[in-house]
Amino acid sequence: MIRRLEIENFYSIRETQVVDLTINAGVPEERGRFGRLQDGSGIRVPKAVAFFGANASGKSNVLKALAFLRWFLIESFETPPDGPLPILRFADGNSLPTKIRVHFDWFADLGNPSPSDSSSFAQYIYEVSVGGAAGLPYGVFSEELRLQPPSGKSRRIFMRNEDGIVESGSSFSLKGLNHILAKLRPNVSVTATIAQFAQHTPTNVLLGWARRISSNILFEVITLDHEMVFRYYAERPLLVDALNKQLARVDLGITGMSILNTPRGPLCQFQHSGLQVPLLFPFESEGTRQFIRIFPILWEVLQLGGISLVDELDSAVHPMLLPEILRWFYDPAINIHQAQLWISGHSASLLEELQKEEIFFTEKDGQGHTRIFGLKDIEGVRRVDNFYQKYLGGVYGAVPRIG
Repeated sequence: MIRRLEIENFYSIRETQVVDLTINAGVPEERGRFGRLQDGSGIRVPKAVAFFGANASGKSNVLKALAFLRWFLIESFETPPDGPLPILRFADGNSLPTKIRVHFDWFADLGNPSPSDSSSFAQYIYEVSVGGAAGLPYGVFSEELRLQPPSGKSRRIFMRNEDGIVESGSSFSLKGLNHILAKLRPNVSVTATIAQFAQHTPTNVLLGWARRISSNILFEVITLDHEMVFRYYAERPLLVDALNKQLARVDLGITGMSILNTPRGPLCQFQHSGLQVPLLFPFESEGTRQFIRIFPILWEVLQLGGISLVDELDSAVHPMLLPEILRWFYDPAINIHQAQLWISGHSASLLEELQKEEIFFTEKDGQGHTRIFGLKDIEGVRRVDNFYQKYLGGVYGAVPRIG
């Protein structure tokens, strides 16, 4: 789970913005809504986090920051040697670096993870700083991973400087990897480089955290074509079974989805109440098709643990389905690994389903700078308030200014 995200000079975010998910000790328990991080500190964070704001206010950029970290840690080696990193700094002509820092919990011993021991989890802080002269491809200024105990100073796991020199602590030993680190390019992460050439347990364990971030956005919202959707489900019959159980609950008029194998490849077909002939995927409503596309992003994170990032979840999914998706993350029988959901959208009615610790807003000032703030940070907000009515009434800000 993630407890804190810091973003600076990234797309519309100019000054450092902080998404702090830690919940005050005095906040009453809400069954299933809050997760307790497994480091003995008693810190709680919400399992669902929703970002609201006007169009182009920066909601998607928050999710992009996390999606970029996943890509950078795992896939950046695929970038050509002289290729640019896929991010933009704030477009005011500045030449300052872009910085992203995330606080998350994972195995305390990267060299010897113990999944069965709940006390073997700890908080980590990962930060990357990238930049370069205006008009030139970005390169890495610094990259660092630290272990933060429940009390006391953090301990360095590894650190990389602008010259590409990497130093590490004992839990991330680089013994015998000098020939690999000599290949470290300025547009590639330490982890992606090591994983390309060697089996290195600490790297693999850290990448295990990154791989559990599932997203429908990187540079923009990713929409899978029909054939990719069909193949994905055809290769995962258990996912089809899980989907059918949920389709029966949400009552879309669909009694089930099945895979039809044809000479041209698999097709998804849907059985409807009252219809004798199943309908193929292209003939379903856009809302149903969107639900089918995003279901794997949600469900597989729920089964394995991790973070699901879904931008514009409400763009085609009916508003009455949104609370049901939230309930999956609240249900301890479904969300057995404390998975987290990060979403953005415009369906203000969802505010009626959320607690104030789960709600964040994005708002731009007159210079186009995105500001991120949580409902819990607004003075005077009571738990019994009607967040929906007050938000639409402009009490919290982050609404379009018309006229």
